[in-house]
This record gives sequence, C-alpha cells and structure tokens, in this order.
Amino acid sequence: MPQRPPPSDPLPTLLDYHPPTEPDLVVIHEDNDILIFDKPSGLLSVPGRHPSLWDSIRHRARKRWPTAEMVHRLDKDTSGLILMALNKPAHAKLGMQFEKRSTRKSYVARVDGVLTDDEGLVDLPLMTDWDNKPRQRVDFENGREARTQWSVIDREEIATRLRLVPLTGRTHQLRVHMKAIGHVILGDAFYAEGNALAAADRLQLHAEELGFVHPTTGEDCTFVVKAPF
Repeated sequence: MPQRPPPSDPLPTLLDYHPPTEPDLVVIHEDNDILIFDKPSGLLSVPGRHPSLWDSIRHRARKRWPTAEMVHRLDKDTSGLILMALNKPAHAKLGMQFEKRSTRKSYVARVDGVLTDDEGLVDLPLMTDWDNKPRQRVDFENGREARTQWSVIDREEIATRLRLVPLTGRTHQLRVHMKAIGHVILGDAFYAEGNALAAADRLQLHAEELGFVHPTTGEDCTFVVKAPF
C-alpha cells in the first residue's frame, strides 16, 4: 500500500515570489469612490504574511491612492478585473453586494481536454485540504456548498476554452471544480500535472467581466477585459 505523502509546505513556493513589475498598475477605471485594475497573473491581491510577499495590488495602489481598500480578491495566479474602494461608505456598499452575491462575475479558462457538452453545472462541496494547504478538495461530508456554471466558448484540438460563472465564492473553487470533472485548468501549478501543467506558462484563468451597482451613483456598471491568452 503506498505511503501517504507528507504534508506540503507552500512557503518555499511563495518565497520564490517574483511578481511582474511592468506595468506597475493597469487602471481600467477611476473615480472618486472606486478603482478597477486589470491584475496580472503572478501578483498577489494583498500582501502575504512573510516579509518577502509585500508586493501586491493593494500595496501598489496605496502608493497613489492611500485610502484604497480591497473589496474582493483574486488568486495570485489569476489575472483580470479587481475592484477597490476609495472610502469607507463605498467599501461598505460594495462589500454588501459581494456578500449578497448580487455582483456579476465571469471568468475565461482554458482547460485540458475537449468537453462534449456545451454547458453544465458543477455542484460539489469544497473544503481545505489540510495536508496540502492552501490546496482545496471536494468533501461531501464536511465541505461547504460550491457551485460553478460553465459553458463552452471554443473547442481546440486538445483543450477547451470555457466561460466560468461562480455561483458561490469558495477558495480555488473554479480550479478544483474543473479538476473534479476531469478538465483541469492548463498551467495550474496547484492542481495540474504532466502535459496539462506544461501546456501553459501561467494559470489559464482570467476574470474577464465584473458587474455591480456603483456605490454612490446607483448606476449599474459592467467592465470587461479580454483574457490575454
């Protein structure tokens, strides 16, 4: 019987942190209340606990906008739209929208293999894989509800481009759900192996569309930034 692998320590990987530096920030929108950036793959949303992990979207933003605060986050290796608030009232109103799931978010991903169906729903509960933290895993007994809608954008020879809509907001939800249905996201250093890992030099996951109600004007806003892959 094979031995259980020892718990993995993510710290050595995180300490090898070399986020992209050019451009420093890609500003998609700015007004008196909010900021929207196109976060590159490889850059943290907020600083990590270790001193070497100081560089992040929040750190860079606060050099120009000292009051900027995160409303939500993206994984380090996920690129795309990320929203910040410039004052407490805006932060509170936007935070409530994310809490109530009234925002609209969709992602583009390239996954390993060719899906035959055109769309589907992944409904699999997730929890932290404590032996391999920060990885997550499907757990029907102890996991929290997690649901992801997917639809095919394009089929390639050995991969599929998908639109992913998270109906819940669990850690690594899209990445674990795609792996669970047998179509891991290409270039995923946490969940892909072999050819699926080697197929891309970055995680092929991008937050392409973000919609919400502006906290001051009440306007319904939608922002779109196409995936760079």
